[in-house]
Amino acid sequence: MNKPSLLLALGLSLGVSPAPVLAQSGHAGHHPAPATATDASHSAHEGQDDPHQGHHMHHGHGTHGAAHRARGSDPRFPPLTDAERAAAFPPLAAQHMHGDRTHYRFFAERLEWQDADEGSALYWDFQGWVGGDINRLWMRSEGERVAGHTEKAELQLFWGHAIGPWWESVAGIRQDFKPGSPQTWAALGVQGMPLYGLETQLTAYLGEGGQTGFRAKFEYDVLLTNRLILQPLAEFNLHGRNDPARATGAGFSDAELGLRLRYEITPLLAPYIGVSRHRAYGNTADYLRAAGEDKGDTRLVAGIRFWF
Repeated sequence: MNKPSLLLALGLSLGVSPAPVLAQSGHAGHHPAPATATDASHSAHEGQDDPHQGHHMHHGHGTHGAAHRARGSDPRFPPLTDAERAAAFPPLAAQHMHGDRTHYRFFAERLEWQDADEGSALYWDFQGWVGGDINRLWMRSEGERVAGHTEKAELQLFWGHAIGPWWESVAGIRQDFKPGSPQTWAALGVQGMPLYGLETQLTAYLGEGGQTGFRAKFEYDVLLTNRLILQPLAEFNLHGRNDPARATGAGFSDAELGLRLRYEITPLLAPYIGVSRHRAYGNTADYLRAAGEDKGDTRLVAGIRFWF
Protein backbone atom coordinates (compact mmCIF):
# COMPACT_ATOMS: atom_id res chain seq x y z
CA MET A 1 0.00 0.00 0.00
CA ASN A 2 1.37 3.43 -0.90
CA LYS A 3 1.90 6.18 1.63
CA PRO A 4 -1.22 8.32 0.87
CA SER A 5 -3.48 5.27 1.14
CA LEU A 6 -1.90 4.25 4.43
CA LEU A 7 -2.38 7.74 5.87
CA LEU A 8 -6.03 7.79 4.72
CA ALA A 9 -6.79 4.43 6.35
CA LEU A 10 -5.06 5.49 9.58
CA GLY A 11 -7.04 8.70 9.71
CA LEU A 12 -10.40 6.95 9.24
CA SER A 13 -9.60 4.42 11.96
CA LEU A 14 -8.80 7.20 14.43
CA GLY A 15 -11.92 9.23 13.53
CA VAL A 16 -9.97 12.16 12.14
CA SER A 17 -11.07 14.10 9.02
CA PRO A 18 -8.93 13.06 6.05
CA ALA A 19 -8.37 16.62 4.89
CA PRO A 20 -5.79 17.59 7.55
CA VAL A 21 -4.06 14.27 7.07
CA LEU A 22 -3.75 14.76 3.33
CA ALA A 23 -2.69 18.35 3.84
CA GLN A 24 0.34 17.14 5.69
CA SER A 25 1.36 14.79 2.92
CA GLY A 26 3.80 15.67 0.22
CA HIS A 27 0.96 15.71 -2.40
CA ALA A 28 -1.23 18.26 -0.64
CA GLY A 29 -0.23 20.96 -3.14
CA HIS A 30 -1.76 18.95 -5.98
CA HIS A 31 -4.97 18.10 -4.11
CA PRO A 32 -6.10 21.22 -2.17
CA ALA A 33 -8.55 20.70 0.65
CA PRO A 34 -12.18 21.68 -0.08
CA ALA A 35 -13.46 24.90 1.45
CA THR A 36 -15.72 24.66 4.48
CA ALA A 37 -19.15 26.29 4.75
CA THR A 38 -17.65 29.06 6.86
CA ASP A 39 -15.00 29.75 4.22
CA ALA A 40 -17.67 29.85 1.47
CA SER A 41 -19.80 32.26 3.48
CA HIS A 42 -16.83 34.54 4.07
CA SER A 43 -15.89 34.47 0.38
CA ALA A 44 -19.45 35.36 -0.62
CA HIS A 45 -19.46 38.26 1.86
CA GLU A 46 -16.19 39.54 0.44
CA GLY A 47 -17.58 39.28 -3.08
CA GLN A 48 -20.42 41.62 -2.06
CA ASP A 49 -17.96 44.22 -0.77
CA ASP A 50 -15.88 44.13 -3.98
CA PRO A 51 -17.60 42.86 -7.14
CA HIS A 52 -14.20 42.46 -8.82
CA GLN A 53 -12.62 40.46 -5.96
CA GLY A 54 -13.36 37.08 -7.49
CA HIS A 55 -11.50 38.14 -10.62
CA HIS A 56 -8.51 39.39 -8.66
CA MET A 57 -8.37 36.30 -6.39
CA HIS A 58 -8.53 34.06 -9.42
CA HIS A 59 -5.31 35.62 -10.67
CA GLY A 60 -3.63 35.69 -7.29
CA HIS A 61 -4.21 39.41 -6.50
CA GLY A 62 -6.41 39.09 -3.43
CA THR A 63 -4.55 41.81 -1.52
CA HIS A 64 -5.83 44.42 -3.99
CA GLY A 65 -9.41 43.89 -2.80
CA ALA A 66 -8.38 44.28 0.83
CA ALA A 67 -6.57 47.53 0.08
CA HIS A 68 -9.57 48.75 -1.90
CA ARG A 69 -11.97 48.04 0.98
CA ALA A 70 -9.69 49.80 3.42
CA ARG A 71 -9.67 53.00 1.38
CA GLY A 72 -12.38 54.72 3.37
CA SER A 73 -11.10 53.71 6.82
CA ASP A 74 -7.35 53.76 6.27
CA PRO A 75 -5.97 57.29 6.89
CA ARG A 76 -3.55 56.72 4.04
CA PHE A 77 -6.52 56.58 1.66
CA PRO A 78 -9.00 59.22 2.83
CA PRO A 79 -12.36 59.34 1.04
CA LEU A 80 -12.87 61.95 -1.69
CA THR A 81 -14.46 65.21 -0.62
CA ASP A 82 -17.00 67.28 -2.53
CA ALA A 83 -14.37 69.99 -3.05
CA GLU A 84 -12.00 67.48 -4.69
CA ARG A 85 -14.76 66.21 -6.97
CA ALA A 86 -15.67 69.76 -7.97
CA ALA A 87 -12.02 70.56 -8.77
CA ALA A 88 -11.66 67.42 -10.90
CA PHE A 89 -14.90 67.95 -12.82
CA PRO A 90 -15.55 71.70 -13.21
CA PRO A 91 -18.90 72.72 -14.72
CA LEU A 92 -18.80 73.27 -18.49
CA ALA A 93 -20.22 76.33 -20.15
CA ALA A 94 -23.31 75.74 -22.27
CA GLN A 95 -22.63 75.37 -26.00
CA HIS A 96 -25.16 76.98 -28.32
CA MET A 97 -25.16 75.41 -31.77
CA HIS A 98 -27.32 78.09 -33.33
CA GLY A 99 -26.53 81.40 -31.73
CA ASP A 100 -27.46 84.91 -32.75
CA ARG A 101 -23.91 86.06 -33.44
CA THR A 102 -22.91 87.11 -36.94
CA HIS A 103 -19.80 85.56 -38.51
CA TYR A 104 -18.06 85.87 -41.86
CA ARG A 105 -15.61 83.98 -44.05
CA PHE A 106 -13.83 84.78 -47.30
CA PHE A 107 -12.28 82.06 -49.47
CA ALA A 108 -9.91 82.58 -52.38
CA GLU A 109 -10.42 79.08 -53.75
CA ARG A 110 -8.31 79.83 -56.81
CA LEU A 111 -6.09 82.79 -57.58
CA GLU A 112 -3.76 81.52 -60.25
CA TRP A 113 -1.61 82.11 -63.28
CA GLN A 114 -2.43 79.94 -66.30
CA ASP A 115 -0.35 79.18 -69.37
CA ALA A 116 -3.01 79.80 -72.05
CA ASP A 117 -2.54 79.49 -75.84
CA GLU A 118 -3.28 83.20 -76.27
CA GLY A 119 -0.81 84.22 -73.55
CA SER A 120 -0.58 84.31 -69.80
CA ALA A 121 -3.94 84.28 -68.04
CA LEU A 122 -5.02 85.34 -64.57
CA TYR A 123 -7.93 83.36 -63.16
CA TRP A 124 -9.87 83.88 -59.94
CA ASP A 125 -12.57 81.99 -58.06
CA PHE A 126 -13.70 83.70 -54.86
CA GLN A 127 -16.42 82.86 -52.35
CA GLY A 128 -17.54 84.41 -49.11
CA TRP A 129 -20.41 84.58 -46.67
CA VAL A 130 -21.68 86.59 -43.72
CA GLY A 131 -24.41 85.52 -41.31
CA GLY A 132 -25.22 82.85 -38.77
CA ASP A 133 -25.55 79.08 -38.67
CA ILE A 134 -28.92 78.91 -40.44
CA ASN A 135 -29.12 81.95 -42.73
CA ARG A 136 -26.23 83.52 -44.63
CA LEU A 137 -25.58 85.99 -47.41
CA TRP A 138 -23.26 84.36 -49.99
CA MET A 139 -21.02 85.87 -52.64
CA ARG A 140 -19.34 84.07 -55.57
CA SER A 141 -17.12 85.58 -58.23
CA GLU A 142 -15.27 83.99 -61.15
CA GLY A 143 -13.28 85.60 -63.90
CA GLU A 144 -10.38 85.40 -66.32
CA ARG A 145 -8.03 87.91 -67.88
CA VAL A 146 -5.94 86.81 -70.87
CA ALA A 147 -3.09 88.97 -72.21
CA GLY A 148 -4.42 91.94 -70.25
CA HIS A 149 -8.03 91.66 -71.49
CA THR A 150 -11.00 90.44 -69.42
CA GLU A 151 -12.47 87.42 -71.17
CA LYS A 152 -14.90 86.36 -68.46
CA ALA A 153 -16.26 87.99 -65.30
CA GLU A 154 -19.32 87.26 -63.19
CA LEU A 155 -20.65 88.05 -59.72
CA GLN A 156 -23.31 86.09 -57.84
CA LEU A 157 -25.17 87.05 -54.66
CA PHE A 158 -27.31 84.51 -52.80
CA TRP A 159 -29.36 84.16 -49.68
CA GLY A 160 -28.48 80.77 -48.17
CA HIS A 161 -30.62 78.73 -45.78
CA ALA A 162 -29.55 75.47 -44.11
CA ILE A 163 -31.91 72.61 -45.01
CA GLY A 164 -29.99 69.78 -43.36
CA PRO A 165 -26.69 68.86 -41.73
CA TRP A 166 -24.89 68.82 -45.10
CA TRP A 167 -27.04 70.91 -47.45
CA GLU A 168 -27.89 74.56 -47.90
CA SER A 169 -30.35 76.08 -50.35
CA VAL A 170 -29.37 79.29 -52.16
CA ALA A 171 -31.42 81.83 -54.09
CA GLY A 172 -30.33 85.14 -55.61
CA ILE A 173 -28.96 86.77 -58.74
CA ARG A 174 -26.00 86.39 -61.08
CA GLN A 175 -24.53 89.23 -63.08
CA ASP A 176 -22.34 88.46 -66.14
CA PHE A 177 -20.05 91.28 -67.24
CA LYS A 178 -18.13 89.32 -69.90
CA PRO A 179 -18.22 87.80 -72.50
CA GLY A 180 -20.52 89.92 -74.63
CA SER A 181 -22.83 92.53 -73.20
CA PRO A 182 -23.81 92.34 -69.49
CA GLN A 183 -26.58 89.87 -68.63
CA THR A 184 -28.56 89.31 -65.42
CA TRP A 185 -29.83 85.95 -64.20
CA ALA A 186 -32.08 84.75 -61.41
CA ALA A 187 -30.45 81.84 -59.58
CA LEU A 188 -31.69 78.95 -57.45
CA GLY A 189 -29.73 75.96 -56.19
CA VAL A 190 -28.21 73.88 -53.42
CA GLN A 191 -24.69 73.44 -52.10
CA GLY A 192 -23.05 71.23 -49.52
CA MET A 193 -20.90 68.17 -48.80
CA PRO A 194 -23.04 65.04 -49.32
CA LEU A 195 -20.27 62.43 -49.59
CA TYR A 196 -17.28 62.55 -47.25
CA GLY A 197 -16.06 66.05 -48.11
CA LEU A 198 -17.18 66.22 -51.75
CA GLU A 199 -17.91 69.95 -52.11
CA THR A 200 -20.93 70.28 -54.41
CA GLN A 201 -22.67 73.26 -56.03
CA LEU A 202 -25.76 72.72 -58.18
CA THR A 203 -27.30 75.94 -59.52
CA ALA A 204 -30.04 76.67 -62.07
CA TYR A 205 -30.32 80.05 -63.82
CA LEU A 206 -33.03 81.99 -65.64
CA GLY A 207 -31.64 84.83 -67.72
CA GLU A 208 -32.91 87.70 -69.80
CA GLY A 209 -34.79 86.81 -72.97
CA GLY A 210 -35.83 83.42 -71.57
CA GLN A 211 -32.32 81.95 -71.57
CA THR A 212 -31.81 79.16 -69.05
CA GLY A 213 -28.70 77.54 -67.68
CA PHE A 214 -27.45 74.99 -65.21
CA ARG A 215 -24.03 74.63 -63.56
CA ALA A 216 -22.67 71.70 -61.57
CA LYS A 217 -19.39 72.06 -59.75
CA PHE A 218 -17.52 69.45 -57.67
CA GLU A 219 -14.31 69.60 -55.64
CA TYR A 220 -12.66 67.01 -53.43
CA ASP A 221 -9.58 67.08 -51.20
CA VAL A 222 -7.33 64.01 -51.07
CA LEU A 223 -4.96 64.22 -48.09
CA LEU A 224 -1.58 62.80 -49.12
CA THR A 225 -0.04 64.09 -45.89
CA ASN A 226 -1.20 66.51 -43.22
CA ARG A 227 0.00 69.40 -45.41
CA LEU A 228 0.12 68.03 -48.96
CA ILE A 229 -3.35 67.88 -50.53
CA LEU A 230 -4.43 66.80 -54.01
CA GLN A 231 -7.66 68.42 -55.26
CA PRO A 232 -9.58 67.12 -58.31
CA LEU A 233 -12.14 69.58 -59.70
CA ALA A 234 -14.93 69.30 -62.27
CA GLU A 235 -17.36 71.92 -63.62
CA PHE A 236 -20.14 71.45 -66.21
CA ASN A 237 -22.38 74.06 -67.88
CA LEU A 238 -25.62 73.56 -69.82
CA HIS A 239 -27.87 76.10 -71.57
CA GLY A 240 -31.40 75.98 -72.90
CA ARG A 241 -31.00 78.22 -75.95
CA ASN A 242 -28.38 79.31 -78.46
CA ASP A 243 -26.83 82.71 -77.81
CA PRO A 244 -24.49 83.62 -80.71
CA ALA A 245 -23.66 87.01 -79.18
CA ARG A 246 -21.99 85.26 -76.23
CA ALA A 247 -20.84 82.18 -78.17
CA THR A 248 -23.06 79.95 -76.07
CA GLY A 249 -24.88 76.99 -77.61
CA ALA A 250 -27.91 75.05 -76.43
CA GLY A 251 -27.40 71.78 -74.58
CA PHE A 252 -24.16 70.65 -72.99
CA SER A 253 -22.03 73.77 -73.52
CA ASP A 254 -18.64 73.24 -71.87
CA ALA A 255 -16.73 71.44 -69.14
CA GLU A 256 -13.60 71.99 -67.10
CA LEU A 257 -11.53 69.30 -65.40
CA GLY A 258 -8.61 70.16 -63.15
CA LEU A 259 -6.10 68.64 -60.79
CA ARG A 260 -4.18 70.78 -58.28
CA LEU A 261 -1.59 69.86 -55.70
CA ARG A 262 -1.26 72.32 -52.83
CA TYR A 263 0.96 72.60 -49.78
CA GLU A 264 -0.64 74.15 -46.71
CA ILE A 265 1.96 76.36 -45.07
CA THR A 266 -0.81 77.07 -42.59
CA PRO A 267 -4.50 76.09 -42.82
CA LEU A 268 -5.10 79.67 -44.03
CA LEU A 269 -2.46 79.80 -46.77
CA ALA A 270 -1.50 77.25 -49.42
CA PRO A 271 0.39 77.64 -52.72
CA TYR A 272 -0.34 75.06 -55.42
CA ILE A 273 0.47 73.85 -58.91
CA GLY A 274 -1.64 71.84 -61.31
CA VAL A 275 -3.20 71.31 -64.69
CA SER A 276 -6.57 72.40 -66.10
CA ARG A 277 -8.44 71.17 -69.17
CA HIS A 278 -11.33 73.18 -70.67
CA ARG A 279 -13.40 72.04 -73.66
CA ALA A 280 -16.52 73.30 -75.43
CA TYR A 281 -19.17 71.01 -76.92
CA GLY A 282 -22.05 71.16 -79.38
CA ASN A 283 -23.07 74.53 -80.74
CA THR A 284 -20.71 76.29 -78.35
CA ALA A 285 -17.77 74.53 -80.01
CA ASP A 286 -19.15 75.53 -83.44
CA TYR A 287 -19.26 79.20 -82.42
CA LEU A 288 -15.63 79.05 -81.25
CA ARG A 289 -14.44 77.40 -84.47
CA ALA A 290 -16.29 80.02 -86.53
CA ALA A 291 -14.45 82.73 -84.60
CA GLY A 292 -11.11 81.05 -85.27
CA GLU A 293 -10.65 79.77 -81.73
CA ASP A 294 -9.93 76.30 -80.43
CA LYS A 295 -12.75 74.38 -78.83
CA GLY A 296 -10.48 73.26 -76.01
CA ASP A 297 -7.08 73.74 -74.42
CA THR A 298 -4.96 72.38 -71.60
CA ARG A 299 -3.17 74.74 -69.24
CA LEU A 300 -0.51 74.49 -66.58
CA VAL A 301 -1.48 76.51 -63.52
CA ALA A 302 0.23 77.89 -60.43
CA GLY A 303 -1.48 79.85 -57.74
CA ILE A 304 -2.31 80.42 -54.12
CA ARG A 305 -5.31 79.49 -51.98
CA PHE A 306 -6.16 81.40 -48.82
CA TRP A 307 -9.06 82.31 -46.58
CA PHE A 308 -9.83 84.44 -43.53
